[in-house]
Amino acid sequence: MLVGGLLVLPPAPTAPAGSRARHEFTEPHMGTTFRVVLYASSANEAARATQAAFARVADLDRVLSDYKADSELSSLGRHAGGPPVAVGPDLWRVLSAAQEWARRSGGAFDVTVGPLVQLWRRARRIGERPADGALASARTLVGHDKLRLDGVARTARLAQAGMRLDLGGIAKGFAADEAQAVLRAHGITSALVAAGGDIVVSGPPPDREGWSVEVALPPPLHDPGGSPLELRDAAVSTSGDAEQFVTLGGVRHSHIVDPRTGMALTGRSGVTVIARTGTEADALATAVSVLGPRRGVELVEATPGAAARIAREGPAGVERLESRRWKERGGRHAATRVP
Repeated sequence: MLVGGLLVLPPAPTAPAGSRARHEFTEPHMGTTFRVVLYASSANEAARATQAAFARVADLDRVLSDYKADSELSSLGRHAGGPPVAVGPDLWRVLSAAQEWARRSGGAFDVTVGPLVQLWRRARRIGERPADGALASARTLVGHDKLRLDGVARTARLAQAGMRLDLGGIAKGFAADEAQAVLRAHGITSALVAAGGDIVVSGPPPDREGWSVEVALPPPLHDPGGSPLELRDAAVSTSGDAEQFVTLGGVRHSHIVDPRTGMALTGRSGVTVIARTGTEADALATAVSVLGPRRGVELVEATPGAAARIAREGPAGVERLESRRWKERGGRHAATRVP
């Protein structure tokens, strides 16, 4: 099944009679389709656990969405330039993780990128490049140093009026992690949660070593000779421009924006990251896309348990690079390793 245009999960065989059986559920959340595949001893057990997991995701959408005017994130944005605002535990956890990734990536990952994302969303909609003046103005509102978190009071402050946060590079991974936590609390130990291009798995299906996850990048980035990933107790995220892009003046512009320059990424590339959690994998995939192969892989190598594979189109064709831990983390592709 195609998930988010980027990841394919081949169906697992049904468990033998008398053991845990395979169950699958889908619901729309966070602007994408959340898919849960799990093994349970009964259909009722599977349904109860999944309903609770979906309810948790719906709660998070009401907190983390930048599309919903009544979300906690939107409320925080309306206080930009004002005093610190107390935030709830979920938003606090996501903002704290986001700031850590902003520091680690040198600003390549930055949730204050919202004003720039809005400009490029409009560019994709109308097919017209943002004006230089508008980009320059938006850039003055971007920078992770302008988001001030107080861990003692658990408050957040946006230093300048007009700032806008965008959690698109971390929220779905976090939500997939939380959905898995709910499934575990309901006794489900073998499950897969997919949220677009973000997947989090727990223990493997019965009589298997792991969950098979096939990376399905669009042509020409797709590697027809590649083998599925085999994952357990891990997460995988793929970042690219398969579905969201605009061609302006003959140049393809991705939906991913470099917070440091204000420009949408150009050229065709696909980044796949394996990590310990969906939050890590989601943020890392975005950061690596912005940083590029060499610096991106350095960040991956410095992250315990993480691995990455990058495909990018260049003048000589498609170049495929992978980090040192790629194969030990479940990857089976053959590629040029980044030294």
